[in-house]
Amino acid sequence: MSQTLIRGGTILTLDGSTGTQPIEGDVLIEGTRIAAIGQNLEAMPGARIIDGRGKLIMPGLVNAHTHSSETFFRGRYEKMPLEVWLLYAYPLLMGPVIDKDLLHLRSLLLATESLKAGVTTLSDCFFDPPSHELDRLGTVFGAYELSGIRANVSSGVMNIPTLDALPFARDVMPQDVQKQLDFGPPITAAGYVDYCRSAIDCFDGWAGRLKFMIAPSAPQRCTADLLTGCFELAVERGLPFHCHVLETITQAVTGPELYGRSLIRYMDDLGVLGRNTTIAHSVWVDDADMAAMGSAGVSVVHNAVSNLKLGAGVAPVRRLMDVGVTLALGTDGVSSNDTASIFDVMRVAGLLHGASGPDADSWLSAAELLQAATLGGARSAMMEDVCGSLKPGKAADIIMLDMRDCAFTPLNDIARHLVYAANGANVETAIVAGELVMRDRRMTRFDEDAMFAEIRERVPAYLEAHAAVELRNRFLEPYFAEIHRRSAATHTGVYRYAGDAPFSGRNWALQ
Repeated sequence: MSQTLIRGGTILTLDGSTGTQPIEGDVLIEGTRIAAIGQNLEAMPGARIIDGRGKLIMPGLVNAHTHSSETFFRGRYEKMPLEVWLLYAYPLLMGPVIDKDLLHLRSLLLATESLKAGVTTLSDCFFDPPSHELDRLGTVFGAYELSGIRANVSSGVMNIPTLDALPFARDVMPQDVQKQLDFGPPITAAGYVDYCRSAIDCFDGWAGRLKFMIAPSAPQRCTADLLTGCFELAVERGLPFHCHVLETITQAVTGPELYGRSLIRYMDDLGVLGRNTTIAHSVWVDDADMAAMGSAGVSVVHNAVSNLKLGAGVAPVRRLMDVGVTLALGTDGVSSNDTASIFDVMRVAGLLHGASGPDADSWLSAAELLQAATLGGARSAMMEDVCGSLKPGKAADIIMLDMRDCAFTPLNDIARHLVYAANGANVETAIVAGELVMRDRRMTRFDEDAMFAEIRERVPAYLEAHAAVELRNRFLEPYFAEIHRRSAATHTGVYRYAGDAPFSGRNWALQ
């Protein structure tokens, strides 16, 4: 069995034994796993030796919620609430699906950016409308296999028409427009569960580090039998049940309007809250929601940057943690965030919750944010026994940062430096399952220069075609802006019209 010895580094294990206090020593890797952590370790003749002097050795970060579907839309949108932004990033009136070569490049680009930013594990809610095809899902898995990253990958599903998943939509939308958005019969619960079983058989466990993740898009977008069927399969196969819940103020109104109760309590009544459940966002939860979530032992992915950019709000993460919810961190897609860096999310989350009130004890500490970015993320992905900390027997998913840099000079508290001073550019090396997949900030398993060149050559034409799709959907924007405005007025009573006509575009304003 091959060995790698990282000798003489500063080690942050985050395994609970020393908190965020680093130790000086060595890390011995055998095959795909950590064999030992200590001082003056010995390796077999022929082992790879990595000089760890001046380096911080720590667990790879976990991006617990992202969407590779958005990777080519970085920097494309701003000043749009989610319900409007979706019209452009995930248009209802779609164009042709992206071809498989670009699908591969799109996924490979996200994996590359992630690894260079210290993310060794990601959970990708891949969305590929209008159908679910194993061949195209396999293209995404193939890109991640090539990159060397560890990943949970889903084929996210919805089977309730968009207008039936939104409050006020049928009132706001003219009949002729509603007819344009009638896309025929959606996938059935049985059909999607069968697809998931086939995807698990084909891809789960690929390369020893890629898993299939069961991801119904949101409770209001999926029928009850689809939600329960997906949850039962997730429990049966030990996989995450990953769902977007209560991201926006519109969704806070959706539950009471459509189900007579909050979306969390609707899920609880269906029996789909549990250890396997990972909830992305959780911004608009109330005390009763949080009590149910804590009792069920769910995980929540805090997407601080995305929630701010889309104006969704601030998740009550301290109160969620206090009732026993596991906290993880996610970037969301790079169209609603514009970066795949968990370092950015840690810093923003730390600063954001400092603005939550004068009680400093309720703010998030750097140690808590590091926990969320590593072991919390691993737990949300049902991988806490595999990654998220450095410990003998766990997978050798390790990043190495250069400490001979401004971000760590002079050195005070390592956790605070990581959260508030460092960024992905400090990451020099990424090891996944014992393999150096990024070294000296260069990918080792494929020609990244060729990848970038092909993207620069081919993607402009794709984006030009997407611009035409955006134009086709633009007439819908006033209707979805009105849905957002009515939801905000219903929930808080603090919004009013800022324009003269009810459908003149983004004509609402916070007073």
